[in-house]
Amino acid sequence: MPLAVLTGLCLGIGLVWGFFLTPDDYKQGSTVKILYIHVPSALMAINGWIMMLIASLIWFVRRHHVSALAARAAAPVGAVMTLIALLTGAIWGQPMWGTYWEWDPRLTSFMILFVFYLGYMALWEAIDDPDKAADLTAILCMVGSVFALMSRYAVLIWNQGLHQGASLSLDKEENVADVFYFPLLVSIAGFVLLFILLVLIRTRTEVRARRLHALMQREIA
Repeated sequence: MPLAVLTGLCLGIGLVWGFFLTPDDYKQGSTVKILYIHVPSALMAINGWIMMLIASLIWFVRRHHVSALAARAAAPVGAVMTLIALLTGAIWGQPMWGTYWEWDPRLTSFMILFVFYLGYMALWEAIDDPDKAADLTAILCMVGSVFALMSRYAVLIWNQGLHQGASLSLDKEENVADVFYFPLLVSIAGFVLLFILLVLIRTRTEVRARRLHALMQREIA
């Protein structure tokens, strides 16, 4: 599958380049290299929820079942990305801040976003009627989008907290140095492709499961 090959190449090149071919930071030392996992996973945690929001809105407007199943398929992937971001952030934060966790606005909103991911998946499993489950999870997705946006822009909204500013920005002066910037872009591309690949695989699985359930119901009837 070409997408899988491209995903593997981007992840391999980005992570090897970042971890083994870039120098240590003059302030953070080798600890800075965790950004090649932390930043891409954090971006996909947020954008994964936004993708779920768009799919949920399509379900509300068009009642297209594939969109609802795509949102459902993306939730576990987004939840794992959020968990990776939280864990790598804690590992990165300990030597920088002297603590693994601080109730910083961005960290707190990210933790809440992770809870919303778990709640979203649990709600799907708790309701037998697929259409009703899609409706209720879509509403939950809209509410959770507030925290997805807060986790992205909390540093700008509240001028306090330990968390640093964005590693990537339209303002070139706010970006990391070029020696870290370019391998970071490749790593981000790898994580984006990985997210797309996993969501496509899971969506196909969800569609097939729905069709199988429908056939079984016809046979019983």
